[in-house]
Amino acid sequence: MFKHYVISFVVIAAFILAVCCYSPSGPITNLSAQTPEMFAVKVLLNESVTKISFNARGDYRVADPEKLTVINEIQKPDFITIVVDGNCIKAGFKKYNSRHLVFQPAVDTPFAINDNQQFHGNLELIVNPDNKTLMVINSLSLEDYLAGVVASEMPSYWETEALKAQAIAARTYVLYIKSKHGKNRPWDVKATQANQVYKGMRAETMRTNDAITATAGLVLNCQIENWDIFPTYYSSVCGGHTEDTVNVFGDEFFPLQGVDCPWCRYNTKPSLFYWPDAAFDKQTVNDNIFARYPSLRELGTINKIEPAKESKYAGGLSRIISVKLIGSTGKVGYLRGEDLRLAVDPTGAKIQSTICTIISMKDEFLFIAGKGFGHGVGMCQYGAREMARQGKTYKEILDFYYPGTRFKKLY
Repeated sequence: MFKHYVISFVVIAAFILAVCCYSPSGPITNLSAQTPEMFAVKVLLNESVTKISFNARGDYRVADPEKLTVINEIQKPDFITIVVDGNCIKAGFKKYNSRHLVFQPAVDTPFAINDNQQFHGNLELIVNPDNKTLMVINSLSLEDYLAGVVASEMPSYWETEALKAQAIAARTYVLYIKSKHGKNRPWDVKATQANQVYKGMRAETMRTNDAITATAGLVLNCQIENWDIFPTYYSSVCGGHTEDTVNVFGDEFFPLQGVDCPWCRYNTKPSLFYWPDAAFDKQTVNDNIFARYPSLRELGTINKIEPAKESKYAGGLSRIISVKLIGSTGKVGYLRGEDLRLAVDPTGAKIQSTICTIISMKDEFLFIAGKGFGHGVGMCQYGAREMARQGKTYKEILDFYYPGTRFKKLY
């Protein structure tokens, strides 16, 4: 009888656990086991906060990476507030004699910060030079990082081959940025569109994780001096033709030359492919440009903006590469088209691309006849989706948008 009750209890408990853990997007797996430690990624979540809440889901340790010591042995799950106190870090009621701490949950145990945002890996905190604020970093395995990126950058219901292409592009990009810039700072990439959008565990779905698993360790190489990774840029909608990276970001890589894209026009909703006209008053435009580029204040008031260089393609398609700014002082200045776009409209939601016409009015600037969404370099995501819908594989998609590349399995 007792044995019968025990078995029943176990079955009921298992059922309750299964129900409580059910997600409509399917079970989420931890991908960290697939990634060698040398490919760990440090993601900047926030550059400057006065405090942060930390909620461990299981046991954790606190370590000082600069002193290479574990300050506190196993700590029990708890919710604590972390602040700067006397130029050091204070976590809960305990003050640490350190400006750099790593909170290390047990393996495969997530942690949460602030409004219950959950993350894999470790939480790393550094006191900023102002001695008042903290830099917040999530250090984790590359594959777990991708789990928070792929579904943030591409809808998880899209075709599997498009998701695989996105996973490989995102993996290659972050490894390039890490190798290029990570050595000079305590983090590798930002969690925003400045690099790749990363939302932690809340973004994960079964479909995107499956795409990551299916391509684990796979990256793209191009011939520089030897075959190596390169910045596999991508954007939402190219508008009919991708752009040479040298015209947008200033770097030169053979696979990042513009290609004619007949794909994205077939499945992009009209408001993305043909974006609405946008108007900005001149004062706002001047303030936004001068805030980002103070040296241009010598222009006085920017009265006119006109294209200085354009890429012209078949069918009348034209992308602004650089602009000439004409000021009230008689002086002129120049900006890349993409720099102007994001200076005037930092969200990128109104001036969706540089495929447009700029009209200088008396009191405002008009951005009209716009097409596409994003910088237009590398893979066109809506184009990748259409290729997948028409039966193309992830290899064919990536070969199309990054011609002359090779696939390499890192692990």
